Amino acid sequence: MKKYFIFSLLTIVLFNPFGSLAQQATKTISMSDIWASGEFYPQMVRGLNPLNDGNTYAVLEDSLLNVYNYKTGEKVNTLLNTKKLIPEGTDKAIRMGSYMMSKDETKLIIPTETESIYRHSSKSNYYVYNFESGQLKPLSNNGKQQLASFSPDGKHIAFVRDNNIFLTDLESYTEKQLTSDGEFNKIINGAADWVYEEEFSFTKAFFWSPDSRKIAYLKFDESNVKLFQLEYFNGLYPEWYSYKYPKAGEDNSVVSVHVYDLASKSSTEIDTGEETDIYLPRLEWTKNPDILAIQRLNRLQNKLEILLANTATQTVKLLYSETNPYYIEIDNNLTFLPDSKHFLITSEKDGFNHLYIYGMDGKLVKQLTEGAWDITKFYGFQAQNDKVYYQSTETSPLDRQIYQVNLKGKKTQLTQTPGTNDASFSSDFSHFINTQSDANTPPVFSVYNQKGKQLRVLEENIALKSRLTAYTLSPKTFFSFTDSNTTLPNGEIVALNGWQILPHNFDSTKTYPVLVYVYGGPGSQTVNNSWAWNDYFWHQLLAQKGYIVVSVDNRGTGARGEIFKKMTYKELGKYETEDMIATANYLAELPYVNKEKIGIYGWSYGGYMSSLAITKGADYFNTAVAVAPVTNWRYYDNIYTERFMQKPQDNPDGYDDNSPINHVEKLKGNYLLVHGSADDNVHYQNSMDMITALVKADKQFELMIYPDKNHGIYGGNTRKHLFDKITKFLEDNLK
Repeated sequence: MKKYFIFSLLTIVLFNPFGSLAQQATKTISMSDIWASGEFYPQMVRGLNPLNDGNTYAVLEDSLLNVYNYKTGEKVNTLLNTKKLIPEGTDKAIRMGSYMMSKDETKLIIPTETESIYRHSSKSNYYVYNFESGQLKPLSNNGKQQLASFSPDGKHIAFVRDNNIFLTDLESYTEKQLTSDGEFNKIINGAADWVYEEEFSFTKAFFWSPDSRKIAYLKFDESNVKLFQLEYFNGLYPEWYSYKYPKAGEDNSVVSVHVYDLASKSSTEIDTGEETDIYLPRLEWTKNPDILAIQRLNRLQNKLEILLANTATQTVKLLYSETNPYYIEIDNNLTFLPDSKHFLITSEKDGFNHLYIYGMDGKLVKQLTEGAWDITKFYGFQAQNDKVYYQSTETSPLDRQIYQVNLKGKKTQLTQTPGTNDASFSSDFSHFINTQSDANTPPVFSVYNQKGKQLRVLEENIALKSRLTAYTLSPKTFFSFTDSNTTLPNGEIVALNGWQILPHNFDSTKTYPVLVYVYGGPGSQTVNNSWAWNDYFWHQLLAQKGYIVVSVDNRGTGARGEIFKKMTYKELGKYETEDMIATANYLAELPYVNKEKIGIYGWSYGGYMSSLAITKGADYFNTAVAVAPVTNWRYYDNIYTERFMQKPQDNPDGYDDNSPINHVEKLKGNYLLVHGSADDNVHYQNSMDMITALVKADKQFELMIYPDKNHGIYGGNTRKHLFDKITKFLEDNLK
């Protein structure tokens, strides 16, 4: 038996806003409360658009676009009554759910009739509203558009349609096509392909120069990327949808950079080097309207370069280069300063994610932050006072606080309340709206000034807190433990952080079944001091049924430095499974845990983890639920997979040793496998091959397929049905 060093069983018992009225609580949580009625939905503060003056913001409230003062909260103006947005020739107002404002704040782009393409992409019928004239006009009458974007001077709007870039002149309202070679499943201009959208987190791949004279854009040549087909069961004969999806080790799009000049009405390709089996994950203009910054990443994703392209002279030079023994993750933190002499960048090169300032000659000026903690968000640079604003884990890996640092490295903490703090800044960084929550407290939205003084509260979610006093809720508490196997590469034993929710009316003299909730993927985190909304209430529902619910962040997860996160490199699943087994062993030693009834549940990467836990960890877990799991990394996309695993051709054992498919013969517990048949992300193929392996090994299991549902498995009654299914499976097998 392994020896455990329990750092603390109850490290943090958070303030429970419902505890004082617990004796009055009589209601039990139902699945309808969680997924249908909206009983537990918090009030949110959304759609705030900081205005140019730095003192005010616009927000859409019912049918009005109102302007408020950050400091006083007073309504300053009403910019628009959306009920008056009636297109010419009709008698019905368009529906305005969101908007984009021109830089001079004289016009709006309004998307309507939006339909999704993939997870982040969509197309809409856009309208343009002019505040000065009061006119509302369609952006185009030639089909739905994507990614409509004002030029900085507000005179043009560029957009994508049918894989080509178009331009609308807002003075003449004429439409011009800038590219003509766009073709579905072959050439994409100005928009990301599927894998860039999913793994590099952007959809718009065209960018206006600061002087509005040029548009830089990416062209994706998907010709050599293999097709994947999804089947939709929505008619007498199923329909097929084919799209380009590059799996691990397979060909990617060949991506090139082009610049369209509005004056010459021509495009020029930028030289990014002879090697085309690379990634170009970011493109942005510097403060100089002729200089374009291009981020170039090698296929293994362990070498990042920043190129500066002079679009006037057609010359390209190297600005910055960084290599890493593991991999480099792409973010949006690169910032060129207004002095045109410096830029900011974040990097993990000292072992933690920190902020650096460089000169435009590529030489390091200063590391602005340092310490055994990570910057988790970069908010931006305030030019007036030469200050940088960011969020970090300095106080605890579980918490997030907001900070400012000047260019000499002097740092100030702006928020103090324990839990998770996240900022939305005004245009000049003089104010920010802070969203604060902890594991047991719904979000509170407050306005702060740049010195960190709270000026007023926008929303406290008092109504939700009041409703929750009618329910018996068990507080989520945090703990940590070590196991003799939970080591870093240098041999140091490291503690794993976790949280638990105990059954209602918990009795320490009794024993209870446990459900471990896992995600576990690289850089992720489920053990954090923040409000989890629907997950929280499903876990509370299980607690009222007599389960202990636990989550533990395994090695490979985030917010604890580079080595902790990247030690799973080339061996996804190995250390994570060891840590789930260590978790089960730790739990089994607790006097109030039924060690014969320890289950595990996860979705996506978590489904991969729960599938490994019930196979490789079959001696420790009685029951597992896997929703939309990866079961073989050879089936997943190449950007994500190769970042952590290299190509399967170069690391076959890394792929095969920790594929659940190759361990099904070890299964001896209860296994529920769930997938959406139209999952464009983690393909249904993963579950099909898992089924084939299970049948071949003569292993019984339960299966639930949701027809035509994607990776999120939602819509209509689907989410409630799914969690009813999972809950009943646990009741049948884990009690």
